[in-house]
Amino acid sequence: MPNEPIPGAPVAAFASDPRRSRGRRFPEPESATRTVFQRDRDRIVHSAAFRRLMYKTQVFVFHEGDHYRTRLTHSLEVAQIARSIARVLALNEDLAEALALAHDLGHPPFGHAGETALDAAMAAYGGFDHNAQTLRVLTLLEARYAEFDGLNLSWETLEGVVKHNGPLVGGGYIAEYVAGHDLELATFASAEAQVAALADDIAYNNHDIDDGLRAGLFTIDDLAPVPLAGPIFAEIAATYPALEAPRLIHEAVRRMIDRMVGDLIAESRRRLAAAAPADVDALRRLDRPVIAFGETMCENDRALKTFLRSHMYRHARVVARTGEAKKIVRTLFDVFLAEADRMPEVWAARARGLDETARARVVADYIAGMTDRYAIEEVTRIKGKRPAI
Repeated sequence: MPNEPIPGAPVAAFASDPRRSRGRRFPEPESATRTVFQRDRDRIVHSAAFRRLMYKTQVFVFHEGDHYRTRLTHSLEVAQIARSIARVLALNEDLAEALALAHDLGHPPFGHAGETALDAAMAAYGGFDHNAQTLRVLTLLEARYAEFDGLNLSWETLEGVVKHNGPLVGGGYIAEYVAGHDLELATFASAEAQVAALADDIAYNNHDIDDGLRAGLFTIDDLAPVPLAGPIFAEIAATYPALEAPRLIHEAVRRMIDRMVGDLIAESRRRLAAAAPADVDALRRLDRPVIAFGETMCENDRALKTFLRSHMYRHARVVARTGEAKKIVRTLFDVFLAEADRMPEVWAARARGLDETARARVVADYIAGMTDRYAIEEVTRIKGKRPAI
């Protein structure tokens, strides 16, 4: 990454300014010692949903090894990358960090397998989407404050959570929420939200390469034809021919992250200079994102995703685990929808007296909040035997 950040440098005109925040849905006195975005970040860190990320996984199940990423470690790594990029681009680091820490809060147990299974189970009841679920967590399901549900985060943080991948047509809970608190879905989100989205991509791709190699799902030789990854492994091996595999992997991942971040900064500076948005609202109204990879790095990013899809996410070992994970989620959903009183009392009470569609959403909320470990324990309690996962 370019060695250009200057601590204390003034924030750019197009950055999100906490002093000009659009505020919170439910007015409350602000902190005398923290900005609105710093307070948002802290509320996310102290939430129950954030703590549960420790035992939610993306590819591997929680008990398969202590060295693989969990949703929690991934979120921390995304936050570090987002914060560093925001600093160099003179954006608001606190907002970028808050969005990075919040981006995975809506994921159910067992990574993408869990989401696929829960979406299928909810097909007749409005479906399930982790992005909408994150908004539900932040605005409804977290029960910590006496005067409101959720965390009552700032408009800018909620906007960034919902729109970090760009403008969208809201359905389901997102549409329901914005009817009372307009997040302006037709525009782009802030530059800080765009940074958090691409920091997620950078962390996800590179750390899955790390985990996949350590798990033996593929080898360094398999990566040889992959743009960016193959040449970097080759250059390290040529410079350090006796380097042991763990150090080689770490060095390669470190360099890949550095080059992707450097490319993103260079392209984003070019786009920001060309667009010259006068403020964050002008940036939102642009017809394309301002935070982006250059064309070649976009191709490299796609190549990494294609490789990981075929060599990791569809690997026989992973498919076997994800198949069992889907069965667990579906079993829990079917049992709790039919017999809501088998959920803990606080959840059973929410489901009583509701029609089937509303009751299904309560069940989905309960399951989505589970960790891998808790989901396995629940299905073991229900079935009387531990699943083969």
